[in-house]
Amino acid sequence: MRRSRSSRLLISLVAVAVLASAPASASAAPFNGGGITASALVFFPNPVVTSGNLALTDEKDADYAALNDERVTVLLTNLDGSGSLCGAWACIVGSTKSGAFETDGTYFYTRHDERFEQVMAYYWTTQSQLYIQSLGFRPGGPFPAINADSQAVRIDQWGVDNSFASTAPKDQMVFGKGGVDDAEDAEVILHEYGHQIHFSQSATFFSSTEAGAISEGFGDYWAATVSAVVSGPQPDAECIAEWDSISYTAGPVHCLRRLDANLTYPDDLNGRVHHDGTIWSQALWQIRGSLGNVKADTSILMAQFDWTGTTMVDLANRTVAAAQSLYGNGAALKVRQAFEDRGIL
Repeated sequence: MRRSRSSRLLISLVAVAVLASAPASASAAPFNGGGITASALVFFPNPVVTSGNLALTDEKDADYAALNDERVTVLLTNLDGSGSLCGAWACIVGSTKSGAFETDGTYFYTRHDERFEQVMAYYWTTQSQLYIQSLGFRPGGPFPAINADSQAVRIDQWGVDNSFASTAPKDQMVFGKGGVDDAEDAEVILHEYGHQIHFSQSATFFSSTEAGAISEGFGDYWAATVSAVVSGPQPDAECIAEWDSISYTAGPVHCLRRLDANLTYPDDLNGRVHHDGTIWSQALWQIRGSLGNVKADTSILMAQFDWTGTTMVDLANRTVAAAQSLYGNGAALKVRQAFEDRGIL
């Protein structure tokens, strides 16, 4: 889940895991999965990052020039050719209004149009999977595949300002509305995909409160690492979901959460998974800074396979071991240092 809720609701959701002219194209979307392709307009990753304007507001979902100008043209890949937003790694399976359907290969919408969010979800979900595959986690690759099927996504069908991921009764990601609609911010989409990664890697991942905190922290980290790889460096990379969070944070800098909260384990644990997850996310972000995204993300993902949802200490040790096996003593020492700095090891 993206936002905090009461403990009772958190436990239940963690158990299931919870027309302006087009602007210039993005310089390069790094992952092209091939197959049927189309052009689309998206936020890259969100209008606050690309504009640097901290004063942007939702204006009740209205279109206006400052937001329209922050859309960039990208390539949608791996489409099935039906005209709908459905393909190898993502499929928009429902919406409160009409689904995006185009036969001319262009999906150009403004953010007031719900179809814009559908395009955002398709693009960023697909990019997340293609990035995973670029690291070697793919069918027939050197490492086991992770969530390597068409991820179902529902847009604006949850009438609250929140989002969640689940595997039962349906394997899906659901993005809500209210304030800035959640799927307008790529980092919210990527955060929920982080939960789907954990569902895919271990049937017992969500077996404890600490495991729930790890998944929330990893979701924030995954949002930051994929966003940076796909759209480039950000001026405040530790701030997650700058656009979505303008609706519920005081500002002047708006962040869903940060990757530099400087909390430590176990002293700062309070049983709230979003709060406790910032301990984990900061450790992962430090690992990324020490090893680079490829070695860091490969080690982090490798450690999560078949994890049984115990403690941060346990998964931290597994991550050190993964780095050791993949990249040797030097990498393992840097990973260990990051966890030691947060008091986990």
